[in-house]
Amino acid sequence: MVTSGQCAAFCLSPQVCAGKVCANYLYLKANAQEAALIPEVEVYPVASLRDAVDFVNGIAPINRYTVDHHRLFDESREPVGDFSDVRGQQSVKRALEVAAAGSHNVLMIGPPGSGKTMLAKRLPGILPEFSLDEALETTRVHSVAGLLKSGQAIVANRPFRSPHHTVSDAGLIGGGMIPRPGEVSLAHHGVLFLDELPEFHKNVLEVLRQPLEDGVVTLSRAAVTLSYPAQFMLIAAMNPCPCGFATDPDRECKCTPEQIRRYVSKISGPLLDRIDLHVEVPRVSWNELSSPAERDDTIHIRRRVDLARRKQRDRFEKHRSDLYSNSQMSNKEIEQFAPIDAHSLELLRQVVENMGLSARAYHRIRKVARTIADLEGTDEIQLVHVTEAVQYRSLDRLGELVG
Repeated sequence: MVTSGQCAAFCLSPQVCAGKVCANYLYLKANAQEAALIPEVEVYPVASLRDAVDFVNGIAPINRYTVDHHRLFDESREPVGDFSDVRGQQSVKRALEVAAAGSHNVLMIGPPGSGKTMLAKRLPGILPEFSLDEALETTRVHSVAGLLKSGQAIVANRPFRSPHHTVSDAGLIGGGMIPRPGEVSLAHHGVLFLDELPEFHKNVLEVLRQPLEDGVVTLSRAAVTLSYPAQFMLIAAMNPCPCGFATDPDRECKCTPEQIRRYVSKISGPLLDRIDLHVEVPRVSWNELSSPAERDDTIHIRRRVDLARRKQRDRFEKHRSDLYSNSQMSNKEIEQFAPIDAHSLELLRQVVENMGLSARAYHRIRKVARTIADLEGTDEIQLVHVTEAVQYRSLDRLGELVG
């Protein structure tokens, strides 16, 4: 549904439509292609206000402007880096495949040069194909922010946003004197990558908690309250210690355990709880670095991800129309759709008690186990799935990391 507020940026004869779709709009020619993507809206492009007046008065007729949505969408896609370019890191690739299959958030921990950024940039390529509806939603956000390039009518690739660690909370979440979307909304239906996570200001990281939980950002001002969508995958990366070499077998770490604890503690427990997978990224060995390209490329990984996502949609479609991935399940839905047997429950009991995990971390382990089972094509969550999910909690084992 398109409201007058959404069209005001382009409309030359704004009408008070009370939330209804206006039958006809006059648009500047430069925006005609973008505007024509909006369903149920007829677009008549004009070059000037004089053209608009002449058209309204019946002096100069203008042909309605239309576009082939699917053709334009296909032509606007841009290539994404392939996972076969990344040498080694099989365990990390596996973790990112699990994350993509269930739309889970990921934190990668490893020394400089281990490939964390390279892996993150390739993640959008293994996410499910961008649907036209998702592309239109994302395009609206980018249009409001004024980020569409000249002649660009649609965002056809899943966004990959990577703000610098000096970004403000308004830059990340949105806001300003004239409210505009922040990075979390610009990453809608895509990936928000935060490199060097502990270097971000603590107050900036804390404001991430609400959009991670709700998938929406609400900005309140004296005269207006605005909501922007913010359904994104958070992919974060960090060194294991201030110098970066705590887990590097070839470089000596000069940090004390206390320095490492202080460094890691810059990320709060509540934020870590909202990150489903904590993955250690080791330095790539020479043999791996000089080996031939991997056979398991982006296309093959995305096929497995698509099958797992389809299994989730089939499972949820009769329950909730807005539930499309395992990461969105509530605690009640986890009990319904991710039941585990007695052996798995006993393992989780030991893990929670020995590692001091929160209830939120416990439920996230079960969500990840559900996704791993979906990738395997099994309806029942088995002990091996739960065991793998538990392994994706590296920062919960802080003692091992600094020892």
